[in-house]
Amino acid sequence: MSGYQKRISSPRAWPIGRKEHKWIVKPIPGTHSIERSIPLLVLLRDVLGVVDNGHEAKYALRKGRVLVDGIVRKAYRFPVGLFDLISILPDEKHYRVLLSHRGKITVRETDEPKVKLCKIEKKQVVRGGKIQMGLHDGTNILTNNDYRRKDSIMISVPEREILKHIKYEAGRVALVTGGKHTGEVGKIKKIEVREGSNPNIVTIEMDDKIFETIEDYAFIVGEEKPLLNLEI
Repeated sequence: MSGYQKRISSPRAWPIGRKEHKWIVKPIPGTHSIERSIPLLVLLRDVLGVVDNGHEAKYALRKGRVLVDGIVRKAYRFPVGLFDLISILPDEKHYRVLLSHRGKITVRETDEPKVKLCKIEKKQVVRGGKIQMGLHDGTNILTNNDYRRKDSIMISVPEREILKHIKYEAGRVALVTGGKHTGEVGKIKKIEVREGSNPNIVTIEMDDKIFETIEDYAFIVGEEKPLLNLEI
């Protein structure tokens, strides 16, 4: 049962019933962490509802009818997470993975299946002196040194070419990806840099309320407004 786990212990972000059955598929290590992703089979069956059971999901995947970010994925335990694009063939239906205000993984049908937002989580120098960026979805892109950690980029899929760069700074629009304000979108008013190991604090204004969150939970999604439709 190494490919399965008990439903009761599955991540709270999974929008599933926890007492209907004992076991559920566990994602393989890959693009997203287990806490921030959901297996492809579970997404197709429990979130999208395009299949009735696991057998139908596995059949559709074997036939190459499901694309993630424009690439055919056949592994039913493949992890999908925030802003991933799911395409269903031959229906030509496209969905973007989002977060609800309760922190649950959800999807929204989209008419923008060729672009994706990614957060830069790390940078390093690789062979030849080139700069490699590690993105929030576990993938890497070689680029120049104009980009910084916590910036966001809009890329094309599946080519993964950089289309737009949005800097992490006050005045930008951010999506909160963790904590009690998960799923909320607002404008960054202030970034408080703290000394030592304490996380930096970001102050976000949303409509008529102002709240704080830690820096790691702030995902830049636009300059004056979100570049993508984030409504659930």
